Amino acid sequence: MAIDCLVLGAGQEVGKSCMVVSINGKRIMFDCGMHMGYTDSRRYPDFSLISKTGDFDNALTCVIVTHFHLDHIGALPYFTEVCGYKGPIYMTYPTKALAPLMLEDYRKNMDRRGEDEQFTSDHIAECMKKVIPVNLKQTVQVDKDLQIRAYYAGHVIGAAMFYAKVGDAAMVYTGDYNMTPDRHLGAAQIDRLQLDLLITESTYATTIRDSRYGREREFLKAVHNCVAAGGKVLIPTFALGRAQELCILLEDYWERMNLKVPIYFSAGLTIQANMYYKMLINWTSQKIKETYATHNAFDFKNVRNFDRSLINAPGPCVLFATPGMIVGGFSLEVFMQWAPSENNLVTLPGYCVAGTIGHKLMSGKPAKIDLDKDTQINVRCQIHQLSFSPHTDAKGIMDLVKFLSPKHAILVHGEKPKMATLKERIQSELGIQCYCPANNETVTIPSTHYVKADASGTFIRSCLNPNFKFSTCSSTDKSYLDSNKSKAVSRLSVSDDRATEGILVVEKGKKAKVIHQDEFLHRLGEKKHEIQFAYCFPMHMARTEDLSSTSHMLCSFDKCTLISRLSMILSDELSEGNILDLGEELQVESFRVSVCSSDNCPHRLSSSLQNGSESVFFCCHWSVADEKLAWKIISIMKNSTL
Repeated sequence: MAIDCLVLGAGQEVGKSCMVVSINGKRIMFDCGMHMGYTDSRRYPDFSLISKTGDFDNALTCVIVTHFHLDHIGALPYFTEVCGYKGPIYMTYPTKALAPLMLEDYRKNMDRRGEDEQFTSDHIAECMKKVIPVNLKQTVQVDKDLQIRAYYAGHVIGAAMFYAKVGDAAMVYTGDYNMTPDRHLGAAQIDRLQLDLLITESTYATTIRDSRYGREREFLKAVHNCVAAGGKVLIPTFALGRAQELCILLEDYWERMNLKVPIYFSAGLTIQANMYYKMLINWTSQKIKETYATHNAFDFKNVRNFDRSLINAPGPCVLFATPGMIVGGFSLEVFMQWAPSENNLVTLPGYCVAGTIGHKLMSGKPAKIDLDKDTQINVRCQIHQLSFSPHTDAKGIMDLVKFLSPKHAILVHGEKPKMATLKERIQSELGIQCYCPANNETVTIPSTHYVKADASGTFIRSCLNPNFKFSTCSSTDKSYLDSNKSKAVSRLSVSDDRATEGILVVEKGKKAKVIHQDEFLHRLGEKKHEIQFAYCFPMHMARTEDLSSTSHMLCSFDKCTLISRLSMILSDELSEGNILDLGEELQVESFRVSVCSSDNCPHRLSSSLQNGSESVFFCCHWSVADEKLAWKIISIMKNSTL
């Protein structure tokens, strides 16, 4: 079986995250986002690649949305209400609560810019009715075969990584996540899972961020210097996520420094969002939860709602304006007014998608920005890019991939050259096959498939611990070897016949079964066959008696005596193997040696056919597994004297 991954968005780019994964007959769409840098057909994923006929209900088993950011959910109302998907949609409770606020804010911005309306307020409401909310670590049975489970991802409130399993095949789609905690959210948490595939974001594929406290000091210093000089600070951010994080930081700093400079939100949307944040305390960081009884971190004393009439009001201020990245809307309107002044500051707190004004400012301060053919913005203000992104950095990505250790990994939501570098690190350092597909490409990987099988009674008994076999053999007491009389003694031989491997038998119309190898041979009507090596050679003797015929002189007693003497020699010279004296035969592992009484032994080489009075021939047999041991024993025998 295989897992097919069709990348409809965020392939070698950041924007419109959307991937359709086919896993053991089930098709799951992970995220349904829009691209913030485009206003044409490239804004949404190419849904026709899912179904040429537009029958998305039969083409998809379900849709899973990881969080409420527009590049992950912005196309969802269009897909459900315009394209016609009516199947189940899964997301966490906070995402379901906050997504309509983000979508409505985006819809209003489209309307203000005069763009074609892609979806309406009614579309958003109807779309949300199709959503089935899930709790963290709640195993949801989508149908009889597909299971999904959400894990805490950090990033923004309600963000989740999703685990999906169909049969024996399992995978995780991370969405956006953060492996380090911040002021209002904890770090991502997930169980150690057995995965065929991990699909992970790679926004900061090659970046190792400084400590959070260093970044916070830099941000506060830049803001303080600007307002102290009478300037205005514009922080373009989306209403949910970094706005709350930075508000908590500024609120604490304003209290400690006793500052009276006003802090504004640009719209009632963020005030409304803060109401939800207060209700969703359980999704926040441990510190916020611990102090909730005495203080709600989202009750901002110094933050006020902003009115448009204040844009050109004199005096310093700090303004959070939506949307982020300065892609349009009120943040663009304010930027046009404040950018020409050298006293003002624009702080970009996170990643900006290519094609946005924020990205142009981050790429190097331009003197002028052409908004359109009729509008040009003079940029004289200060520009600060601060890494307050809620995405994990390169170390966090590597830590997660190493922790989960999937058989395969796919990188999405990143810039192509940086993804290539991270891909090489994952493959060379972790030994995990990694892929970086482009948009509209499909990656196919093999999936795990287990076979449930019974075990035969014989096989089970052979595996029992212990499974010893005892046997006795006659031998010669070595204390009598040099005397005229010999004493026969009984020795106990112990062997462990526990089986470690069985044979899987699959018969038509019957359940698979693991059987013992002896059972298998019996079913086939065959005898056990092993490749054996044999060698017959002479060994020098210290006796001087004239032995005219080896076959006549070597009686049963003599053979036992010679084997006992040989056992003593090998015990002194051989460090490995358990030497068993079995009377007329010596055994070390599979190697067996006995006195040869045949003058025409077929295992003798022609060069060894001299049968002098001072040598005795020994026949040796061994299996291929003990070939090295066998030749070592033969070498010892050839260099020794009985």
